[in-house]
Amino acid sequence: MRMRPNAILQGGTAVPDDERIRYVEDTQDTFKLFLKNRYEHYKPTGDMRKHHDGSELLVFEWMYRTYVAE
Repeated sequence: MRMRPNAILQGGTAVPDDERIRYVEDTQDTFKLFLKNRYEHYKPTGDMRKHHDGSELLVFEWMYRTYVAE
């Protein structure tokens, strides 16, 4: 079952637009998005943004990226 999106990822240049609106299970903690060979790290801001479908999304702000060791 796919969960309804509750977050928008803001900042970080490497994240495709279609990956920015998503469901985040723990909205109080940092969120790690795995892309190719790295993780993009985001923190919750407490701000909300209205999505085009009328839903309210919690804004997560980009912090940094880490690379997967080979």
